[in-house]
Amino acid sequence: MFFFIISILFVINTIFMILYKKVIFMLNAVGIICEYNPFHNGHLYHLNKVREMYPNSIIILVTNGYFTQRGDISIISKKDKTSLCLDMGIDLIIELPFPFATQSADIFAHGAISILNYLNVKKVIFGSECNDINLLNKIVDIQLYNEDYKTKVKTYLNNGLNYPTALSNALNDLTNIKINLPNDLLGISYIKAVKELKANIEPICIQRTTDYHTSHINNNITSASNIRRMILKKDNIDNLVPNELLKYPLIDKSFNDFFSLLKYKIISEQKHINIYQTVDEGFENRIIKNIYNSDSIYELIEKCKTKRYTYNKINRMFVHILCSFTKEEAKKYKDILYIRVLGFNKKGQNYLKQIKKDINIPIITKVSDSNNEMLLLEQKVTNIFSLILDNDNITKEEYQSFPIIKD
Repeated sequence: MFFFIISILFVINTIFMILYKKVIFMLNAVGIICEYNPFHNGHLYHLNKVREMYPNSIIILVTNGYFTQRGDISIISKKDKTSLCLDMGIDLIIELPFPFATQSADIFAHGAISILNYLNVKKVIFGSECNDINLLNKIVDIQLYNEDYKTKVKTYLNNGLNYPTALSNALNDLTNIKINLPNDLLGISYIKAVKELKANIEPICIQRTTDYHTSHINNNITSASNIRRMILKKDNIDNLVPNELLKYPLIDKSFNDFFSLLKYKIISEQKHINIYQTVDEGFENRIIKNIYNSDSIYELIEKCKTKRYTYNKINRMFVHILCSFTKEEAKKYKDILYIRVLGFNKKGQNYLKQIKKDINIPIITKVSDSNNEMLLLEQKVTNIFSLILDNDNITKEEYQSFPIIKD
């Protein structure tokens, strides 16, 4: 009898420990959404703050592939960025699919928050210029539920303003609050996605130390865009990035290196380019008018720009034309259809094992094992990206290198 009771207690204890470990894993998952293009000292500051705030947490990163939210290209290969993230102590790296990674802030946020929600992440931590989460939550509530605000936005759009400026002006009219800096705006989109998805995720902000576009260097911290400019000019960036990044080769190219391919596609397809995502009806005429006398993407954008069409919006438009990403595909891929794992360490692997049976979309580790249409699009985009490189390693890596595992 004594041994029977001991056996029962042992079984109960084992079950309790399994459940306890599972709960601990699930309660301590925090999410970061970041392009790391490239990973710099500001990102290291942010990551260290996350560790300081949540020292026992599993850190999950959602990141883009080869094209970015602002219509630029990645200057580090997907494989090397994943390895670097593991070097920096991130536990699980997930890819944000192309249909979300190259769109407006709201669509970008919808895709990334959807992934974190599937992975049962409880907090998403992002940089913010204002560093006031209550203010950002208040703004989201106005955007979602205030009819006067929505009317004002429509009025500003009808007057020819671009969407971010219309949002900012309408908010300022109603509240005298001025929010127009990039990380605050992206944070608002994250909070909005959390509320629209009814996700059990708490948004947390950390003070942003630099503006996204600044060329100013403060305590060895500057923006990713400035570092990319420096790389193209062959300037030294060693003091602006962690030593871990310097182990990896950076791609000294820009989206402008695709200009001849883009020009060919626009000239050969002419007015048919309006089938591509974000090419609004009629704007194709402006592109066609200016393509013949433009010698770079920068020049073409400057000639096409209007109050309504920002530099970033046109840049994204050109990415969609280049990659043949149609409006029809954008409608079809409006929700996350899979979770693609780029890499993990032991903690990340254990966490994924704990929760995978509760995830009702495919978890993909090898692209060769899936014929998902959205994933096939990702492979096509990778192949297009590889056209500006001098070797085919990028294409091989897509099929052979993932997931990257670090002990």
